[in-house]
Amino acid sequence: MALQFTSENFDAEVLQSELPVLVDFWAEWCGPCKMIGPLVDAVASDTEGSAKVGKVDVDSQQELARNFNIQSLPTIAFFKGGEIVETMIGTQGVSVDVLKEKLSALA
Repeated sequence: MALQFTSENFDAEVLQSELPVLVDFWAEWCGPCKMIGPLVDAVASDTEGSAKVGKVDVDSQQELARNFNIQSLPTIAFFKGGEIVETMIGTQGVSVDVLKEKLSALA
């Protein structure tokens, strides 16, 4: 199961992580986000210990969404060393295998 990132834990869990991190910026009302959610959860299970995988609800964490200039949902951001190194916007090309490959390339 994916972690829940909030403004309270984002710095410690994502920006200071020594592991690569996948962050799924999503919202409850976003249909495509609901399609990607189970894929993100599967990646979280498959990469436990080698990467961190979590979600940011942009409605309850508006400051985080603003800080990272999230303008479209879903947005998946890949972090390494506290920086975004890649983003995927929308659902096109998103699969468990693709997400896992992108994380492993950052390890």
